[in-house]
Amino acid sequence: MFPLKKNNKNEKDAIKVVVAGEEHIKYVDEVNDAIDLASKERGTGIARRTHEYIESKIKEGKAIIAIDGDKFAGFCYIETFGTNKFVANSGLIVPREYRGHGLARRIKQRAFELSRSKFPEAKIFGLTTGLAVMKINSDLGYKPVTFSELTDDEQFWKGCQSCVNYDILQRTSRSKCLCTGMLYDPAWKNGNGKKGKTPFQVFREWVDKRKAEKQALAENKNGKKSE
Repeated sequence: MFPLKKNNKNEKDAIKVVVAGEEHIKYVDEVNDAIDLASKERGTGIARRTHEYIESKIKEGKAIIAIDGDKFAGFCYIETFGTNKFVANSGLIVPREYRGHGLARRIKQRAFELSRSKFPEAKIFGLTTGLAVMKINSDLGYKPVTFSELTDDEQFWKGCQSCVNYDILQRTSRSKCLCTGMLYDPAWKNGNGKKGKTPFQVFREWVDKRKAEKQALAENKNGKKSE
């Protein structure tokens, strides 16, 4: 089957976005390979998981997969931390040939719905360096937050060890990295907590944050050279 063509609604709609089942375990290696490739393309980290870990998420009914006929087209899985008080939608990946058609949004939306269904009282959070993911998260009701507002569960942060930027997280005592932390709190729907921000405000915060981080990293490198 050929990659999607722009404005071809029939081909776009033919891609199924579903909760992954055991029949999809055969795609696990493709999922991890796609994550590796995306990490190299961006020059930023996407933490790779083991084959066994991704397989376990599928078996637990905690993964979303996009399938184009019999071809892998995208993936995302959910994790729980802090005795189910926090849920993360992780590992969102769409191969290059399927990008630009709203597929990531469909996958993320389905993962969000699955998270809310399974853990209705949990806060949903994530870390990302991608503006597109930030925009999707913002539309779903996520807000940018400091890392201190995310889970303190060591199992979550341990997952960052396979990221190429893990040294930054260590040097800052887990207070900041190149990723932006985003959080959805069910309490906000009841009028409690943070006031909603527009996608543009989220974008400006992200741009300012990245500029400050790059400047700090550059100053840090220059300081080391002069020692």
